Amino acid sequence: MSSEHRSEPPMSIANSIRGQIPPIHKEGYPFIGIFALASLVLFWIWTPLGWIGTGLTVWCALFFRDPIRVTPTREGVVVSPADGKVSMVQPVLPPAELGLGDQPLLRISVFMSVFNVHVNRSPVAGRIERIAYRPGKFINAELDKASEDNERNSLVIATSGGRIGVVQIAGLVARRIVSFVREGQTLEAGERFGLIRFGSRLDIYLPEGSKALVSVGQTAIAGETVLADFRIGDGGRTYRVD
Repeated sequence: MSSEHRSEPPMSIANSIRGQIPPIHKEGYPFIGIFALASLVLFWIWTPLGWIGTGLTVWCALFFRDPIRVTPTREGVVVSPADGKVSMVQPVLPPAELGLGDQPLLRISVFMSVFNVHVNRSPVAGRIERIAYRPGKFINAELDKASEDNERNSLVIATSGGRIGVVQIAGLVARRIVSFVREGQTLEAGERFGLIRFGSRLDIYLPEGSKALVSVGQTAIAGETVLADFRIGDGGRTYRVD
């Protein structure tokens, strides 16, 4: 008795390339279209300008990319809400609009350059207790005073481990904070809740007694990098830069 084995067709080159291209968030389509149209006009004016416009169109598409992320879902885990560089890990007084008290809390800041993914994801599973928008300046988001002076949109998320503040801060280039959520809504860890155009920062305020599991200068990935864990008695970690 013989059995037939059917071999699967090899993946085409086109499918392989397509699999490496991340999806684009719908918020980016109008901007990509504007850049593309401008490139066509520039080609008509002078070909080198058209190629510059094409390069900027590609950059715009990359800016609004929205890759799939694999988020740890165990209770107590706090994941990064943004792609970028951990720029600050220190106890500071939270913004008044968060309503998190008048004592310093551990703040972890993640700075997003114009080359990072800018879709923001919830650091924890929980319910949104408060959303507070505050207009302000557009100074460099890497500066500490940006937390107080810049335009920002704040969320307070209630979890079983305490209340967490997440603040979207506009930057030097950013001129628009976009929110996808509303008060009372329940979020899963890693769920998309907003984005910022173009280059900015996310501040995360953790409950009293929290210990950071990341260090300044470390690269964070939204929805994947663990910033803290409420369920372990980790006294903090030391790091080596090499």
